[in-house]
Amino acid sequence: MNNNHDERMAKMTFASVYPHYLTKVEKKGRTKEELHQVIAWLTGFDEKKLQALMDEKATFESFFQQATLNPYAHLIKGVICGIRVEEIENPLTQQVRFLDKLVDELAKGRKMEKILRTG
Repeated sequence: MNNNHDERMAKMTFASVYPHYLTKVEKKGRTKEELHQVIAWLTGFDEKKLQALMDEKATFESFFQQATLNPYAHLIKGVICGIRVEEIENPLTQQVRFLDKLVDELAKGRKMEKILRTG
């Protein structure tokens, strides 16, 4: 993975990607609440904090700097955009891909207790 890609991901705002996450899960019959539950599991952000980060147009870099990453996040495995998330070397890019993967699983109808890994 090249540094350009990592840099682009770091500078992307969470607010610009969030609507895509929401559309993706809602199209598959999942809810905004479920999406927020998944994001909260990974980042520790509640509804208010999430909204604040979107309002201030936080980049993914700033978003994940403020997050308290779930201790079980390393259990998120699989392929996103042809790349295994567990093999991504850049920590920030990996965290963004963890989030993508969770959103994917939600959209694919995976059970919540399977998405929210517990070891």
